[in-house]
Amino acid sequence: MDAGRRARKARLLRWALNLYPPYLGAGVRVRQISADFRRVRVKMGLGWYNRNYVGTQFGGSLYSMTDPFFMLMLMENLGGDYVVWDKAAHIDFIAPGRGPVYADFGLEASLLEQIRARTAGGDKYLPELQVEVRDGAGALVARVHKTLYVRLKPRLRQAA
Repeated sequence: MDAGRRARKARLLRWALNLYPPYLGAGVRVRQISADFRRVRVKMGLGWYNRNYVGTQFGGSLYSMTDPFFMLMLMENLGGDYVVWDKAAHIDFIAPGRGPVYADFGLEASLLEQIRARTAGGDKYLPELQVEVRDGAGALVARVHKTLYVRLKPRLRQAA
């Protein structure tokens, strides 16, 4: 896919995610998806709709704001020959979120090469990725650990 089409696809996906009802309800905004789908920036404000009992960011919303992005980024970068799923996740709450929070996702070329190498023979691979949620001052609010499942699609496994 050429760079112009990928950039349009990234803008369309950003627009669609910002209209996705669970994200609208939680106050999650996708601020950026790079044209190569290797960088994503997400923001979540603090309002009555996502504030917990003690007035800080609701933990479920903190996780929600990070949920689909590594999977989407890998799908776009590996292409249609791969099955990519979220397999597991956990979140470490470090400090209360008392205002807007941000998560910056990134995929390095070395990870993509590693995934291709580990799955070339038809095996599954379970990369572990991490993203930090930080407040506007840069203080760490939460750390989210994700395990993904990646494997060549069945028709390509037999060829490998």
